Amino acid sequence: MEASYESYTHWRAEITAKANVTLDAAYCTERIEALTNEQDPSTKAFLKVYGSAHRDQILRWFEQALGEA
Repeated sequence: MEASYESYTHWRAEITAKANVTLDAAYCTERIEALTNEQDPSTKAFLKVYGSAHRDQILRWFEQALGEA
């Protein structure tokens, strides 16, 4: 998977096809909760590597995926 994505469609394809993740409501909700909690260890690591702007974009895409679930 790539760290930068061209679009929601690109991100979704990487997540579902290459990472073999199902973007169902439960998974999207779990990731949204984790990514909005800056005390979560996985979020701390994500922010350290990718920064808050990238995290914010990924959050928007998880929210979009949740709406489509």
